[in-house]
Amino acid sequence: MTQLALFDLDHTLLPIDSDHEWGRFLVKTGVVDAAYYASENERFYNDYKAGRLDIFAFLAFALKPLAEHSREQLNTWHDAFMNEIIRPNIRPSALALVKKHQDQGDLCCVVTATNSFVTRPIVHAFGISHLIATEPEVLGDPSTGRFSGKVAGIPNFREGKVVRVEDWLKQQGLSWSALTESYFYSDSINDLPLMEKVSIAMPTNPDDSLRKKALENNWPVLELFK
Repeated sequence: MTQLALFDLDHTLLPIDSDHEWGRFLVKTGVVDAAYYASENERFYNDYKAGRLDIFAFLAFALKPLAEHSREQLNTWHDAFMNEIIRPNIRPSALALVKKHQDQGDLCCVVTATNSFVTRPIVHAFGISHLIATEPEVLGDPSTGRFSGKVAGIPNFREGKVVRVEDWLKQQGLSWSALTESYFYSDSINDLPLMEKVSIAMPTNPDDSLRKKALENNWPVLELFK
């Protein structure tokens, strides 16, 4: 029997939102039209926090810069993004949480709505090999081909996280019933569908709506970033 630990990324393992910060990084680097992109980036971020994000409108916005540049150039920018923004925000408390589950022999996976181009190097920095993220469509070779600007498959968002996790479990030869326990750590009310699916819901640095739901359901609340 297997024990599963699922982690959201933004404001859960990280005290920042990597999607939002990547947009700000593109503005600072001069990759995008600064005034327009900064304004839209904030608008979508506020919609997400309020639980009213139109995921397809957001992805059309967020994936467009990926389609406009080569993978080599994007990787160079992402290396700088990791060094300037992400690594300084990887906290010992979050690393210790992941290590606790790894030391128990748990199957660990990050489940995030943020696209895999932005998040895969971050997840590797946490020492986690499994990632379920929103997937940008790639033209040609998956590792070197250009991004199309479109999303591939189901966005890993809200109910989509449940669908994507269940598909991933099948690929691992597993199912919910085959798990001894399943944990899900998340900060966001947007993740309520998956939180209600696992056997142990772990609201982590929760937003106000999720904190209220945690009280209603007697879920423990974890504060990683005090």
